[in-house]
Amino acid sequence: MKKLSVRRRHPLAALVVLLFALAATGGLYAALAPAPKAQADTSQSSLAIEQGKKLYDVGCASCHGTSGQGSSDGPSLVGVGSAAVDFQVGTGRMPAKQPGPQIEAKKNTYSQSEIDQLAAYVASLGPGPATPTKDQYSPASADVAKGGELFRTNCSQCHNFVGKGGALTHGKFAPSLKSVSSKDIYEAMQTGPQNMPSFPDSTMPSDAKANIIAYLKAVDSADSPNPGGFTLGSIGPVSEGLFAWVFGLGTLLGIAVWLAARTTKAKKS
Repeated sequence: MKKLSVRRRHPLAALVVLLFALAATGGLYAALAPAPKAQADTSQSSLAIEQGKKLYDVGCASCHGTSGQGSSDGPSLVGVGSAAVDFQVGTGRMPAKQPGPQIEAKKNTYSQSEIDQLAAYVASLGPGPATPTKDQYSPASADVAKGGELFRTNCSQCHNFVGKGGALTHGKFAPSLKSVSSKDIYEAMQTGPQNMPSFPDSTMPSDAKANIIAYLKAVDSADSPNPGGFTLGSIGPVSEGLFAWVFGLGTLLGIAVWLAARTTKAKKS
C-alpha cells in the first residue's frame, strides 16, 4: 500500500493519467464518429438538394407552388418521391407545354444531372418511391412467361395485350410501350402517372415488375414469333374480328354470288 501511495504522489502521475484519458477519448471518437464517405455523401446530397431547389424555382414553382404544396395548376409534389420526377421530367412530360386532358411525352429540356438534382429536392419534401437502380429494372434474368401473365392481368385492359396502347375516356389514352426504356416502364409502374394506377413494391415486387418489362421487350423484338400468323398491327381482337367479317365474309359472299350466277347461266344455256 505504501508503494502504491508513493507512485500516486509521483510528479509524472498526473501527466500519465491525462495522456491515458486523451488516448481513450481519441479511440472512442474514432470508433463512433461517422465515416468520411458518409460525411461526403451527406454533403453531396445537400448540394444536390440546393441546386435542385434553384431549378425547381425556375421551372416548376409556378404550377406546383413554391414549396411543392401544389396549386390550381398543378398537384402537390410532397411525397411523390424521386422516381416520379425522374419519370416525368426524363420523358419530357414535365414541364408541361400546355394544360390538357393528358400530358404527352416530348423531348426533355434537362440533362440527367439536372433531373437528379430536381429529384433530390422533391424527395426532400416527403418520403416517396425512390429512383430504381439498374438491378431492379433490368430484364436480363427475368421470366418472360410470368411477365406476360402479369401484363395481361393488370395492364392489357388499357395498353393492349402487347403494349400497343389504346384510347380512354375524355381525350385520354394509354400510350404505346413500344421502344420505351426499361427504367421508364418501371418508374411508371412505381408511381402511376396520370390515369395509370400505381403498383408499389408492397403490391407488385421488383422482380414482378422486371418480368413485365422482359415480356414487353420480348414482344417488341423484331424476332418475336407470332404463331397465329399476321399480327394486323397487334392492335387487338376488334380489328382482327373486323378484318374477318369484312374481308373473310365478304370473300365468301362474293364466291356465293359468282357460283349462283354461273349456275343460272348454265341452266339458261
